Amino acid sequence: FQVKSENKKTIWDTEEVPEGSEFDDTWDPREKPEYEISFKQHVGTEDVFFGMTGKDPSTACCEDIVIKIKLPETKYSDITLDIQDKVLDLRTPKNKLLLHLPYPVNSKEGRARFLSEEEILEVTLRVSRKFDFINFS
Repeated sequence: FQVKSENKKTIWDTEEVPEGSEFDDTWDPREKPEYEISFKQHVGTEDVFFGMTGKDPSTACCEDIVIKIKLPETKYSDITLDIQDKVLDLRTPKNKLLLHLPYPVNSKEGRARFLSEEEILEVTLRVSRKFDFINFS
């Protein structure tokens, strides 16, 4: 039995702790809002009519993840949003959402907009897969 860590008092190595577990708060009484995850793919005429790029309708060929979160009775100024590579953390005075994303994303290239009339926060995140530069170039 070997201890991998330099500090022998630690229980886990950092590789064993999943990303986003620091946000997990099971005792938080705020409710989880309704949300919808969809995928977006950039296609052109060469894809639609000729199939030249080899893209298909699966999520493996999508470039963006779009998350729509319903936040009734919420103002834009009350929203706190933290996005990491595999986790989306949203907090408002009434709602809390910790969402483990289906694919790793580039957390620096995301966009969010609040549609105040519909009370929906729409977050668009760029998917970051290892071999996308080969598959989609």
